[in-house]
Amino acid sequence: MVYHIMVSFKKNYFCRKINNIMSQDLYQAPDYFLLDELLTDEHKLIRQAAREWVKRDVSPIIEDACQKAEFPKQIIKGLGGIGAFGPYIPEEYGGPALDQISYGLIMQELERGDSGIRSTASVQSSLVMYPIWKYGSEEQKQKFLPKLATGELMGCFGLTEPDYGSNPGGMVTNIKDIGEYYLLNGAKMWISNSPFADIAIVWAKNDEGRIKGLIVERGMEGFSTPETHNKWSLRASSTGELVFDNVKIPKTNILPNKDGLGAPLGCLDSARYGIAWGVIGTAMDCYDTALRYAKERVQFGKPIASFQLQQKKLAEMITEITKAQFLTWRLGVLRNEGRASTAQISMCKRNNVEMALTIAREARQVLGAMGITGEYSIMRHMMNLESVITYEGTHDIHLLITGFDITGENAFK
Repeated sequence: MVYHIMVSFKKNYFCRKINNIMSQDLYQAPDYFLLDELLTDEHKLIRQAAREWVKRDVSPIIEDACQKAEFPKQIIKGLGGIGAFGPYIPEEYGGPALDQISYGLIMQELERGDSGIRSTASVQSSLVMYPIWKYGSEEQKQKFLPKLATGELMGCFGLTEPDYGSNPGGMVTNIKDIGEYYLLNGAKMWISNSPFADIAIVWAKNDEGRIKGLIVERGMEGFSTPETHNKWSLRASSTGELVFDNVKIPKTNILPNKDGLGAPLGCLDSARYGIAWGVIGTAMDCYDTALRYAKERVQFGKPIASFQLQQKKLAEMITEITKAQFLTWRLGVLRNEGRASTAQISMCKRNNVEMALTIAREARQVLGAMGITGEYSIMRHMMNLESVITYEGTHDIHLLITGFDITGENAFK
């Protein structure tokens, strides 16, 4: 009887201690090979601002948002405030005109908080603001970009369809030229931000079968955005559909400066680049949590960090994080120089997501049963990464992109 009371007391004491620890965000970012020395002072200031904002505004609420499967809309203004919406957009259109490494570092810090938060910013930046900036008219840029940069307007991106995911060129969503306007019909699926988006960048085929980009605005008759429920992943992100039933699209809402499948794929390059940085943040958070836990958790009279198997897990984690950091930093340099290829971005996205998912699973094991609870971020990261490894090009598709690049042989058809 006394033994069971003591065991219960120790368990409750340990759980209370853990709760007290986890009520604070104790995150410390690993930098094993001194990557910071390759960053500018501006890079580090931008990263620090994002890191502090995540600790202050995201960490205290994100677990509750995930449990409730709600996107915390109150953080939208803060995301705009730290430059997370269109970091590379020129100042004349309301953006901060930052470089690609700054963009990546912001995504890293956001995803360290939660993949759903990074997804919201990534969609707004790379899939909504980017195509308007690159493919839009001057009127469209002036009308939409400044408000998107602050979060006054929120957007989404419609490419994937119920029957066409990895093969977007097969889309059936279409526009017909009626004279004064286009008539849009079809549907898009698995669309982040769609339930609350003010605008949607939608890709549809015209009468000649050519893919065109267009801006669909909330309130247009026949346009609806039903929400997707019962997700086990990205629960703190808002996901839905885009449904178009004879929606009249003004011709001024067509993106005039690029069409064809290459237009949306150019947006995906930017988004995948952001993901490659972002998932490093989840891996760093899982590693940092597991390392701290292993140093504090005592079994057999000593911290579990003293056991070889735990050290093996932790050593492999920091090794893979370090490799991913340098791969992604180099990709950022190439992006800044305009020399990064689609295949290089695919390789980096694929490598880093797999790295992060493996680390999340290993870190969960370090924490044992505590790893599945909401007291820690690891299980939430792990579930989120199951989506990240699929969206913006599946894991296998990115492998085939690399294969095509090195062999010249197309394995998609």
